[in-house]
Order: sequence, then C-alpha cells, then structure tokens
Amino acid sequence: MGIAPDAQSTVTSLASVGMTTRIDTLIIGAGQAGLTMGYHLRRAGREFLILDADARAGDSWRQRYDSLRLFSTPKYASLPGWRIPVPDYPTRDEMADYLEAYALRFELPVRNGARVNSVIAEDGLLRVSAADGDYLARNVVVATGAHRRPSVPAFADALDPSIRQLTSLEYRSPSQFAPGPVLIVGAANSGTDIALDAAASGHDTYLAGRHPGQIPIDIDTPRGRRATPLVMFVFRHVLTLRTPMGRRASARHREHGVNLVRNKLADLDAAGVARIGRIERVENGRPISNEGDLPPVNTVVWCTGSRADHRFLELPVFDEDGRARHHRGVSTVQGLYFLGMPFQFALASEQIQGLDRDARYLIKQVPAQSQVPVAAPGPSAL
Repeated sequence: MGIAPDAQSTVTSLASVGMTTRIDTLIIGAGQAGLTMGYHLRRAGREFLILDADARAGDSWRQRYDSLRLFSTPKYASLPGWRIPVPDYPTRDEMADYLEAYALRFELPVRNGARVNSVIAEDGLLRVSAADGDYLARNVVVATGAHRRPSVPAFADALDPSIRQLTSLEYRSPSQFAPGPVLIVGAANSGTDIALDAAASGHDTYLAGRHPGQIPIDIDTPRGRRATPLVMFVFRHVLTLRTPMGRRASARHREHGVNLVRNKLADLDAAGVARIGRIERVENGRPISNEGDLPPVNTVVWCTGSRADHRFLELPVFDEDGRARHHRGVSTVQGLYFLGMPFQFALASEQIQGLDRDARYLIKQVPAQSQVPVAAPGPSAL
C-alpha cells in the first residue's frame, strides 16, 4: 500500500529508565489523536514527548477485528500534513501502518512500551509515572482513545461457564467462536460487522438489540462517495456544541451509538442473521430477551458499548458517572487536557476528521514555558 515504516519508531532521548524528567508537554497515547496533537506541537516548536503503552504506533488499530474497514475515504481518514496513500476506504492494517509511518515522517518523539500507571498533581505540575520512569510536566494531553474499556451488563457473570464470552474489543476473527450458534448483543456498527463475520463463517447467528437506524445510502457506491462531503460537513459544522441541534445530539450520543453506516438491515437479512429483541436477563445460565427464550448459543459477543479508560488519572476530574469533566478538551484540573473525546466539540470529534480542529483549539489553550528550535514538520525520508 506504499506505507512502509522503519523498524524502529522515532524516540526522544529526554529521559532514562528510572529517572524523573521535567518536560513542558506530555501526550499520553500515540494513536491518531496523540499524533495529531504532536504534529501541531512540533509545528509550533514546543517541547513535548508522546508516551504509548503499545510496542508500535498504530497498534491500537492492529488490536481490532480483522475485517474492520473505516467509513471514511482517504480525504477524511488522514491526519494533518500527509494524506494516507491508499485509494479507497482504509483497512485496519492500512490505518495502523499509516500511523506508524506518520510518526516517523514528521519525526514525532514517541516512546513505545511506556504504559502510564498514574498521573497526580505535584507542586503545580503533573507527575506522570510510566513504565520507563517518572515525568514532571506542566501540561498533559490525554489522547488514549474514547473506546478502550468495554461496557458489559452485570448479568453477564451469570451466564453458564460453558458459553464462551467475548467483547467487541477482544474479538479478532471467527476462529474465536465456539462451535455452534453465536449471539451478538448490540446491533450498532461493530455488532453488525461481527454478526456478518459469524454468519459468513457458517454459524447460526442471532443479533440482539435496538436497531440504531441506518444512513439511507450505500457508502461503497459512487453515489455514496458523492454524498460523503455533505455528511462530513454535518458532522463537523452542524452537529456541534454551538448549535441547538448539536447540543441535543450530544445528549443523545451519551446513551446511543451512531446510525449504521456501511451495514444495512437488508445485508443482515440476506446473510441469514436472525434479529431478536433486547437481552434483559440471564436465567439458568442462559440469556433471555424481552421477546422470550432463545435457542441455545455457545458464544456470546458483547457489543454493548465502550468508553475511555482514564483510571490512571488520580485527579479530581471525574463526574458522578465516571466521565472526565472538560470543556472542548480543557479539563477542570490545571494543566490537563483531552483530545479525541466523544462530542468534545462536534460529532466528528472522536473521528479522525474532527481531530485537527480540536487539536488546533487545544494548542491555543496549552501554555508554553519553553520553545525549542525545531523546524516545522515536513516529510522526512521513509
């Protein structure tokens, strides 16, 4: 695909393992949000470092299911400064390789294998304890992703131990299913993708949950591609916190996912996926829907939502629901910022096409203590 990252990611020499390093700005996470923020900090000549728990930039995509394809064409799936060099909707691996190559291309200082364990306040700074040592930062940007911790109903623990259970974040391929029928709980985009995988691999497949609605066009057709700019305009400029429609959409977004984008009910019916009601309890070790009993199933995949995982933040930043408090990514805690959060400013905020605008806003809010003589990012040889 023309994206060939070198064997090693660009790293900084600011700190050695076991030492405490002072740094102006620390970014946690080297996915699309963290790299976008890094691009803008680099362009501004700011001192910063990106910490990431994974072995390689882009691994957050490599850990998703094999059949995943983005809903965005290259124009909307690209980070600032470099268009992803693929002709069509990127696959999971194409996106992962692009992010790794992006970090190298713009010489972004990424430390891989540096999982952050805690962030605490200390003498007006933020102390970040990571696998490679401690850091004292004036500013910390949390860019770890909006979907890192699965939400599973409490009654899942009551399922018979013989039933294999997975979450949508654990699922990779149909090889993980036990022989026999598969129940997918959650009928949004990930759930329908996995249901189609299960049916295609020969499993009797049941899909449970409320239908979230579907966009009325096929995005893989020429007509669908022509409509993409209009959809993206609505996501970026209409459904924002500045408009009444956007504020209503933000409230709904907390409880419900977005409409089906690529998959349609007709696709599920054609594949033989049986759609059933909501799973509301477990009796005698078996899942029960609001429509009554189900045929026996041997695998249950919970596609019941996910949220950010900010448990490393030992700071007074969370509301009563456990969500981080912020306004457009600026936290209530001095020096703490977020990027890539759901509806941070617009429906597009947690999507790639919304990150650039949100990062541009944040960099105006993040105070600079030191400027380092670094040229604006330009493509380096790959």
